[in-house]
Order: sequence, then C-alpha cells, then structure tokens
Amino acid sequence: MHASFQLMADSPAFFMGFVFIISLMVGSFLNVVIYRLPVMMERSWKAEIAEYTVLENQASPLTGRPKEPPFNLVKPDSTCPKCQHKIRVWENIPLISWFLLKGKCSQCKNPISSRYPLVELATGLLSTLVAWHFGFGLVGLAAVLATWLLIAMTFIDLDTMLLPDQLTLSLLWLGLLLSIESPFVSSQDALIGAAVGYLSLWSLYWAFKLLTGKEGMGYGDFKLLAAIGAWVGWQHLPVVILLSSFVGAVVGVSLLAIQGKDKDQPIPFGPYLAAAGWLTLLYGDWIVMQYWQWMLQ
Repeated sequence: MHASFQLMADSPAFFMGFVFIISLMVGSFLNVVIYRLPVMMERSWKAEIAEYTVLENQASPLTGRPKEPPFNLVKPDSTCPKCQHKIRVWENIPLISWFLLKGKCSQCKNPISSRYPLVELATGLLSTLVAWHFGFGLVGLAAVLATWLLIAMTFIDLDTMLLPDQLTLSLLWLGLLLSIESPFVSSQDALIGAAVGYLSLWSLYWAFKLLTGKEGMGYGDFKLLAAIGAWVGWQHLPVVILLSSFVGAVVGVSLLAIQGKDKDQPIPFGPYLAAAGWLTLLYGDWIVMQYWQWMLQ
C-alpha cells in the first residue's frame, strides 16, 4: 500500500490513471445513487406520515401488514426495468458493458439510457482533471470526493428538483473539517463562507416570496451554497453566485425560446450552483484575477 502511494506521489500520470479508473467505477455507483436516493427519501417520508397518522388517530399499528422488501443503495440488485433481468457482473463494467451490449438489455433488447455511460465518463474525466490540477495529496483527493458529490447532486436535482441532505450536508461537514488543515481555505473563512452562503440565498428566498408570494428556490439550494462556501471561503462566493446566476439565466431563456417551456415552470438551480462551485474551487483565483485585469484596462 505504501509503495502504491509513493508511486502515485512520484508519477502524476499513474495517479491520474488510477483516479480515472476508480472514478469510472464510482460513476457507475453514482448512477445507482441518482436513481435510488430520491426513492429512498420518498419511502421514508411515506413511512413517517403513516406512523404519524397512526399515532394521531390513536390507533394500533396495522398487524399482518406485509413487510416491504429492502430498497437501499445495495439491495435489490440492479435489473432491467422492462424484463427484470438481473444485471450480471460483466454487464455492469463502466462504459465497456454499454458499448458491448450496444446500449440494449441482453435479454429483452430494451434500450439502456445513454445517460448511464455519460455519467460514468463525466465522473472519470472531471475527477481526472481535478487530480491533474491539484496533484496527489490531501487537496487532490478531497477535491475528487467533492466532485463525486456534486455530480450526484446535479443529476438528482435535474431529475427530481431535490438536493438531499445526505449529500449537501456531507459536502458541508467535509469542507468544514478539512478547513482545520487549511488545504483550501482557513477554518475562519470556511465557517464564514458556510454562513454567508446559506444566509444569502435564504434572504433572497424570503425577499422574493414577500414580493411575489412565490417560492423562488428550495432550502436544498441554501445548503448547497453553504457547503460550497465551506470549500471556497466567503471571498469567492460572489464568483459562485454570479457564475451560477448567469448560466442559469442563459439556460432558462434558452429553454423558453427553444422548447417553449412555461415561464412559471420551475428550473432546478442546484446544477448551476454545483458547476459554479466546482469551477471556483479549481479556478476561483484565476477568475478573480482575470476580472480585475479586465476592470482595470
């Protein structure tokens, strides 16, 4: 194990190759997280509501109620949604299996979404870019982990308009704990960044709601920006907010123009925050420097 670490430290190419392969496998797991975590959350909410209803009505719990089969990130095994064919190991190799199967189930030939290999490839490429940018060490490994969390949150928000606490708070606490060693920012900057990140969107949310009577965003967005603030510090939060708002506005206008979407239809903001936070983590100082050079011209 020590020899492997030493090889990764001495050889950037080996380190990046290692990260790419591991991240492809993690990307395959993220596909599971993206689909199953929201379902797990919904089931948990329904169970809590059912339990509360029983207590509220002072009724005894139903007896003889069939126990639901386990549904988590491990069980049940992955199957084809159409024919329930159990996905075998060789059919679940990141990228390779999808191409070997020509994007179809090996049994019923039902199409397999191309998003599965795209998530795997995106996870591998973005993680490798992070490894190349930061190099081997605590900073690089932490940034790779943050990348995985941001990818999962991006696709969950796109699918369900949800940003699970399991992911946003994990990113937040990881950023705060890492700040003890100050690999990215100091503990003081991380704490202030988390507080300012949360309160800025929270204030905007209530201002918008008081003015329009509508909810402009969800609490998950507050938590995500708080988590990003813990990683990049309060100084770089304006960069995150400006980048995410600009891209979000461009995408929103484009969807209205191209797809004719209803202007009142909600658009998830989490993916833009995640992308802006990731870019700021890597290139925040460069972006700020370029901005001031442009302003002083």
